[in-house]
Amino acid sequence: MHSESHDYTGARIKRLRVERHLTQRALSDLSGIPYSTLTKTEQGVIAASPYVIACVARALRVDVTTVTGQPYVNELRADELDVLILPIREALDVYDLGADPEITPRPWPLLRADAHELLLNVRAGEVKQVAVRVAGLIQEVTTAAHLSGSAEGWRTLASTYRTAYDVAAKLGYGDLAAIALSRMDWAAVKASDAVIGGMYRYMRALTYLRTGQYRTGDRLVTLGLSVLGQADADRQREVVTGQLHLGAAVLAGRAKDPARAEDHLTEAELIAGRTGEAVDVHWLSFGPTNVAVHRVSVLAELDEYDRAARTGRAVALPKDWPASRSSHHYADLARAQMWTGDLDASFQNLLRARKAAPQQAKYHPIVRETYTGLEAVKRRLPDTFLSYGTWLGI
Repeated sequence: MHSESHDYTGARIKRLRVERHLTQRALSDLSGIPYSTLTKTEQGVIAASPYVIACVARALRVDVTTVTGQPYVNELRADELDVLILPIREALDVYDLGADPEITPRPWPLLRADAHELLLNVRAGEVKQVAVRVAGLIQEVTTAAHLSGSAEGWRTLASTYRTAYDVAAKLGYGDLAAIALSRMDWAAVKASDAVIGGMYRYMRALTYLRTGQYRTGDRLVTLGLSVLGQADADRQREVVTGQLHLGAAVLAGRAKDPARAEDHLTEAELIAGRTGEAVDVHWLSFGPTNVAVHRVSVLAELDEYDRAARTGRAVALPKDWPASRSSHHYADLARAQMWTGDLDASFQNLLRARKAAPQQAKYHPIVRETYTGLEAVKRRLPDTFLSYGTWLGI
């Protein structure tokens, strides 16, 4: 039977604060979070927003994952995902050892096909299936890339490192995600591929978004745009450029800079008008739809929840849009609707996030924080709400 959680993010914030002998007022001053917001968050009256979590983590000098409770070890163990992390770490660690004499890699067409399939699987939200396969493929492609020394080989290796980043980030292993990104950059340099180099800066900027280091993230976006200037002027470069602007817009939104956020959204919108829907270009899902869902995210980051909810309801997701992106959008919309008091609609979008990509939604901090926020008023929600919490492991 479902029981009310006593280890929500607010409780962890309180526990960390007490360990550091800080009063609520002192932590409010250190973090820049309003006193009433902090106290209500600790009490579980309101959910912890990503902005609050990042500010508190920096004030307490801990990782964001320490505040959010990631990785969610018990749930990962129950889903038999925890045992898949060590092989990925080991595969990422042999990048510079040359070809493994005990591995005979398959022909390149098969390796490229497998790497591409894993990218598709991630977009479909099939995190466990990808986690099972990615370590072995990294080891095989590492050997093949060292043996061939070709740009295409290093690009394929960079693709496998990107997939490892996706798995680690979605399961809450921030340190492993950072290692995977550094390997991706290493392979991009080997391939002399400026587009992959720009993608690496985009993904790295997102890691700084999560930790509340918005200025560093913005500097990475600027560097990524500079790196992309070295690439051929084609649709690939435009897509990655547009995605960098979308990442910068969310960074600006989290930093409470609406003018800068709008500038980046406008630039991304102009680029999307030229590229059209470019979902399959490096599987970044760039295009008019992605600009629209990022606008919802930015409005939520700016605490403009009414506008975020209205804008989100008007977004029509294409039927063939990647399930992982759809799930993320539904989670963002659910968060905005929770803050506006539209509880039924919020829960319905949590259900949509789960239906679109269940493995991703289960480990998504926004899904879990939104559920916690709704839990305070669960008497107004259907019985299925409690079974959702059981599924989350809360």
